[in-house]
Parts: sequence; C-alpha cells; structure tokens
Amino acid sequence: MPYAKSADFAFDKDGGTPCRNLQSNYQCSIHKDLREKGFRGCSAYECFGAVQKVSQITYEGKDWRSSPETANQMFDVFPIMQQLHEMLWYLHEALSIDIAKPIHSELRTTFEKIERLTRLSKERLLTLQVDEHRAEVNEWLLKTSELVRAQARHPKLPKKVSRGSVLIGTKLKGLDLRGANLRGALLIAADLRNADLRMTDFIGADMRDADLSGADLTGSIFLTQAQVNAANGDSNTKLPLSVRTPAHWK
Repeated sequence: MPYAKSADFAFDKDGGTPCRNLQSNYQCSIHKDLREKGFRGCSAYECFGAVQKVSQITYEGKDWRSSPETANQMFDVFPIMQQLHEMLWYLHEALSIDIAKPIHSELRTTFEKIERLTRLSKERLLTLQVDEHRAEVNEWLLKTSELVRAQARHPKLPKKVSRGSVLIGTKLKGLDLRGANLRGALLIAADLRNADLRMTDFIGADMRDADLSGADLTGSIFLTQAQVNAANGDSNTKLPLSVRTPAHWK
C-alpha cells in the first residue's frame, strides 16, 4: 500500500514496495511503537484478514519474496480482497445484532455470497465488479442501521449531526447523540467528550484524533478497531464489546 510522509507516516512509500520496517518474517519491527515512531496511520489500518486469505488461499501459500513473478498481480488482488473482507466484517457484525433478527436470513445469504467471492481464482478476482457487490451489502447494512437506531427514540438530533457531515474540530461535548447516523462523517479532532453515542452508526466515519474521553459508545454499530485506534479516549470511555481499548489511551 502506498503512503506519503505526513502526520500519519514518517516517510514516503510507493505502492508495491515493501516498508523498510518489514522484517524477513513479515512482521513489523516497530509494531509496538508505531505511534511513537510516527506511524499512526499503520495503527489505524485494518486489512480484515485479507492478507492471510490472499497469501494462503488465493496464492496457495506462495509469497511475493519467494515467488517474485507473482508480486505485481498479488498487489493488485489484495485491495479487492480487502474490500470483500471488509464487507464480511460488517455483515458479521450485523448478524450479531439481535434487533436485526427480522433480516438475519437476508444478511446471512449475502454474507455467504461474499464469502464465496473471496475464494475465486486470482484471475476472476481481478475482473470482479466490487462496487456492485458493495451496493448490495450496503443495502442490508442500512436496513440494520435503521432497525438499531430506531431503538434510540431520540426526539431531535442537531441538524449538523448527520450522514456524511463535516464535523472537523466541532465541539459536541456532552451532547445526547443516541441513534445518530454518522456514516461517512468527518469527525477529525471533534470534541466528543462525555457524549452519549449509544446506538450510533459509525460506518466509514473518519475519527482521527476525535476525543472520546468519557463518551458512551456501548451499543454503537459498525465501529472498527482501526477507527478506535485513530481516536483518543480514556479509561472512562465506554466501548462496544467488539473493540478493545487502545494502548495509547490514558
């Protein structure tokens, strides 16, 4: 994956080239100190298990170092697999939500369909129309979100708090945001201290440096570990059981 030197990465790296921190055993030499070494972006990245699927299943245990002739194709296959595995992660979470039981059958059928796609040959994966499958998955994730957020029975949310809203640096401290639709919202450096975010939909929200200290996110949905890793919080922040408290939180 390519990246540019910034607040999230300490140096430039072109796509298709190994990171200088990658060891011969494919482990990161600074994994325990990513944030301190200037690689906050890595600590907030999630492949959803796509790396393992590509190397172990799609390429039958081959790797780009021992089989360099496969490298370019493998690098092209990976982002496709990553998107499929991301869809599976969200569908799996939707299936774990009791309130969404009325549509569990459809969710399960969609999950199985996407799972089958991950087992296609590398040649077929490269021709896959991922956007079409993402649209189908999104339809059921939206329905799941509606079922969950309806339970919040929130009388009225602030107009600025909505799907895809730009809330960079916005002060939302202590607000009751139960059942908010924050899909794709830009929450970079937003002040969400002590906010009530129960039953909120966070799918695709950019939470870099958002302050979640003391906030209650129990029952929120589609919140990934990568999003939480990118945010700030403390021992009083309440998180869903599906994610763990990052080591850098105070």
